[in-house]
Amino acid sequence: MPRRRPKVVRAERWRPRRHVPVQRIPGVSALTRAAVRRLEDERLEPDAVARALSRCERELRRPGRYLGAPEVWQPGLEFEDARDTLQEALHHLPHGARRDLGRLVLRVDAEFERRTLPDPGAVPLWTAGRWWWWRIREL
Repeated sequence: MPRRRPKVVRAERWRPRRHVPVQRIPGVSALTRAAVRRLEDERLEPDAVARALSRCERELRRPGRYLGAPEVWQPGLEFEDARDTLQEALHHLPHGARRDLGRLVLRVDAEFERRTLPDPGAVPLWTAGRWWWWRIREL
């Protein structure tokens, strides 16, 4: 079997697009940032993980003991939608990057769980294990 030239092998590897501004994810390693960037190129939109993480953190920085419900329901801009994006990223990342990003997501989850209440009337069929959809916020 003939051997492929190294130049051909290198040309087939994934490379990030150049001169594209990327939103940083504070608190993760460079390898995790590279894995997230590759995932965003292949499956998500650019900066989806950083935006979702900042949206979750912005929601949790709001004052008060309990999280208040938003005045206007905006699909795609809710905490739960951002958490769905993070879950998809965690599902598709390699093991090391998943563990690194997972540390940040665990902190977000703990704070969200602390500041919301369980929904006794939740029907978990359509959420398929996404527990953050089964929580109640203060109205």
